[in-house]
Parts: sequence; C-alpha cells; structure tokens
Amino acid sequence: MRPTAEVREMMERYWRPGWLTVRVVNPVIRRLGTVTTLEVVRRQTGTPQLVPVNVLELGGDRYLVSMRGQTHWVRNLRATGRCHLQRGGRRRAYLAAELSGEQLSHIIAAYRDRWQVQRFFDKMPDPTDHPAFRLYPVENVSVEPGIEPQTL
Repeated sequence: MRPTAEVREMMERYWRPGWLTVRVVNPVIRRLGTVTTLEVVRRQTGTPQLVPVNVLELGGDRYLVSMRGQTHWVRNLRATGRCHLQRGGRRRAYLAAELSGEQLSHIIAAYRDRWQVQRFFDKMPDPTDHPAFRLYPVENVSVEPGIEPQTL
C-alpha cells in the first residue's frame, strides 16, 4: 500500500538521524542516565521505543518538541497519546496533547532559546515542521473520551 500524499509530505519533513546516532550515541546517552529518555509504544509492533529527549519546563508545565520533524516517536505518541519519561531511576507516566497555532510557535521559541538547537531549525525553519506536545502527569489528569486532558 502506497502512502497518501499527506503522509508522503509529512515523511519529507523528517530529518533522519544517522546510523551512528541511532546505534551508538543514543544508547550510550540513555545508559548514562544523565538525560531524559522518552518511552513510547510503537504503533505497529507494540514494543517500547526509547529516545533521549530534551524536555522543556515552562511555567510549571512540561513540553516535548521534535527537533527532527515528523519522527517515529512523534507518530507513535500521536497514535497512543501516552508516554513515560525516565531520568536516572525516576520514571513517570504522561498523557500528551499536541500543540498548534500560536501555542506551538511560543513553545518552539522557548525550546530553541533553552536548548540551543538552532541548526535543526535552520534545516527546517517552519515551526509546523516541529511537532510539540504538552505533557500531563497521569496522576494529575482527568480524561474523558474525545476531550483533551484537564489538569485536576
């Protein structure tokens, strides 16, 4: 089955990491425990995907931004709406809500300032090429089907 035009366009807005990053650098960084690791269930296999991420903390809230565009972790998080973040020995569950519009632009600007990752944004300058999610700790949310999570 061929991907639709929309899916192909999204796939083009993905800056794939190199083999060395995926197979060597990321696993070493995760094992050191000095960075936050995102764990999200893969949409096709149901197995966990582990990715080192930079979490933006702003105004008491947590956000994930994809520097590389429409990555697999982004597509997996969209599909499940749930993830875990782990740093050191601590692991917490979250629900995720994707951002759009002015909120997306604001979070991306804050993320760029905080993490100094300009080269990723030079390659793909449109903010909509960088999906972002607000994370809601599972113990602090009330969820109704079809409604965005509400903080308790």
